[in-house]
This record gives sequence, structure tokens and C-alpha cells, in this order.
Amino acid sequence: MANRVIPAAQRLLKTLRPLNSASSTTISGVSPITFPEKAQPEAEEELLLPTLAGHHPKAAEALFNLDDENNRLFASVPTLKLLRAAANLHMVAMEPMVDVGMWMMRSRLMTTPGVKDVILGFIRSTFYEHFCAGEDTVATGESVRALNEAGLRGMLVYALEYASDNESCDRNLQGFLDTAESTKSLPRSSVSFIILKITAICPMKLLQRVSDLLRWQQKDPSFNLPWKHEALPIFSESSPMYHTMEKPEPLTPEEERDLELVHQRLQRLSEKCVEANVPLSVDAEYTSIQPSIDYLTYASAIKHNKGDNPIVYGTIQAYLKDAKERLLLASKAADKMGIPMGFKVVRGAYMSSESKIASALGYDSPVHNSIEETHACYNECASYMLERIGNGSGAVVLATHNVESGMELKHFHNM
Repeated sequence: MANRVIPAAQRLLKTLRPLNSASSTTISGVSPITFPEKAQPEAEEELLLPTLAGHHPKAAEALFNLDDENNRLFASVPTLKLLRAAANLHMVAMEPMVDVGMWMMRSRLMTTPGVKDVILGFIRSTFYEHFCAGEDTVATGESVRALNEAGLRGMLVYALEYASDNESCDRNLQGFLDTAESTKSLPRSSVSFIILKITAICPMKLLQRVSDLLRWQQKDPSFNLPWKHEALPIFSESSPMYHTMEKPEPLTPEEERDLELVHQRLQRLSEKCVEANVPLSVDAEYTSIQPSIDYLTYASAIKHNKGDNPIVYGTIQAYLKDAKERLLLASKAADKMGIPMGFKVVRGAYMSSESKIASALGYDSPVHNSIEETHACYNECASYMLERIGNGSGAVVLATHNVESGMELKHFHNM
């Protein structure tokens, strides 16, 4: 998890994924700070945040004591390993180095015996080891156990996206199902979430088509979408609509069948997460396809989020100008329906591309005009969700590395 993604590092990660035939699983190491959570091992009790039913004062105090928490977490990490981690992060922050690395990975050097082994050996011992948990569930399990021993839990990310057809979607789904199944053999509560990108189980073209149709229905409520399942509100009055300038054609029968297959894939994964007792967090992506992602996420949440235990979580990108409005609309609608809805609050990762697309079409960027506005929106969304939880409603994952946000939330908690 991060509050921003260095563009160079993001490009490098996409290059690293083909290192093996199956996708690797990436772990985001997090302290146990998600809501809600069932009984934890006693050793982790002091790290718990408030749950739906209330909160543990010592838990919150321990969580927000950032200096003590950092010292405790890193005390067991060898200095050499910390230096290697710092070096890896500095390297991926240098765009020229990333460009050279990507060129090398795509060059004929990768077909030269010996040279290929040297290149892959360097990558495995640096970037791959830093960013990826393992090439299979066994290696990933070892990484999860190591995090668990350090007092952290892992968010398991089966790092695949951008499927092109139903065959690749089904293949990717199996990887996510296997990832969720693997959590059953790991220490209790060592995995906090399974992370999914909808583009891994739904072709991008279909997501774009569905988003166009949803946007047009928002413009014209009389526009009928016979395939539409019950969902929470997707748009606010300030949501960007410039991606859809003309009335789109209805889905073809084949597209409707493909969309129903997507619902079925997401249902299978949600059911597997219920069985494994680990929540599923659906990542946000580009605004061009976010309406369809939210639609699919909310439709699944309505089916699987029961009682006080949200299984399916949506994601709110606070760098978007309409983020808080959409969060309010969706959460309040969920309350009216009696659906416990969980959200992951992030800042966002597609700032450059969003601004470029909007500018090319002659519209203002959907992203806040300044980092300060993004910080303010993030803190407002986080505070809103914490207040809801304090009143016994909803769940939240606060995904940030921003210390100021942490202190702001500490102040909110102490009020």
C-alpha cells in the first residue's frame, strides 16, 4: 500500500511480472489496522484498531504511537536488509535507470544464454525480492509468516490485470481462488485481505462499454439497462462524464453473456473469501472504467456483505474531486439497504494519465488541483469513515504512508 506510486517504479513492476509463467503474489505489509476484525492472537492484541462494536483504548494508543511502532517493527530487521531496501527504492525512483532496465528486459539480450541468467539473477535479488512475495503459494506463505512474526499482516495481491478474453479471465480467476485458498494454511489473521483488480477477470473493452452505458444512464435516467444488477450509487453530480460524449450502443447478446460471466467470477471469488474468512478488496483504476468497477463491486457487496462482517470492499481514490461525494452517497445508500460496506481509502495512482486525457478532450482534470487538496480530501474521507465506525456502521482500510494523515487521524480519535 502506498499513498502515491512513483511512475518509474510502476512501470518497472509491470516489467517484472513476466519473470515466471504464473503471476507472483505481492504482499503489502500492514499493521492490523483494518475494520472489522475477529479475535486476534493475544500477541497482536495491542495493535488492534476499533471494531464495529467498539474499541480497545490501548490498541488505539499503540497504533497511533507511530515512532514506537516503527521502532518495534524494524528492530528485528538486520541493518543490511534495511540498506538494501533503501537502495532498491532509490533505484526505482530514478526514471533513467528504470528505462534502461525495461529496454534490457525487452532486448535480444534476454535471448542470449548466460547474459539472460545474469540479468534475471540481478533482478531477482533486488527489485523482485523487494516488491514480490514469491512465485508460488509456498514462497508467498513464507513471506506472510515472516511478516506475521514481525507483527504485521499481509494483503495478498495476485499481480495480474488487463485480461483480453474469457479464457484469460478464467485462468486469472483460478489464480485468485488459489491465493484465497492458500490463506487457510497460514497463521490465523496473518492475511488481512485479498486484493483484486477487476481488469484481471473482465476484459478492458467490456469494462469500457459498461462504463459508457452507466454514464449515459446517469445523464439520462430513462435510458434502460436491462442487464443491470442492484448496486449502490456510482456517480455524484461532480463525477467526470467526458469519457462518454455520444449515446452508446446497447450491449450485444454476446457482451451481456460476457458481463454475466464477470459477475459469476466475482461471485465465486467472494464466496471463496467468505469460506476462507478473509475480505476481498477491489482496487480502483482509471476513471474511464471506474464506473463499471464500482458497479461490479457494489453488486457483489450487496450479495455477500452480511451482518457486521463486510467481505467485499470498494476503493475510494481521494485525489479525485468527486471522491468524498461518492463515498457519502454509497455509504448512506448501503445503510438504507442494511448492507455493511467496507472501503479502502487511498490517494490514487493514475494522476498523470487522468490529467492528460481530460486535457486532450478539453476538460478540467478530475484530479484535485494541488497535493494539499488531495491530503485534505483523504483526511476528510478517513475521518468520515472512522466516525461511521464509531457509530457502529461500516468498515475501512486507511491505506497511506503519509505521517501527517496518521497524526490527523490520531487527533480525530482523541476528540
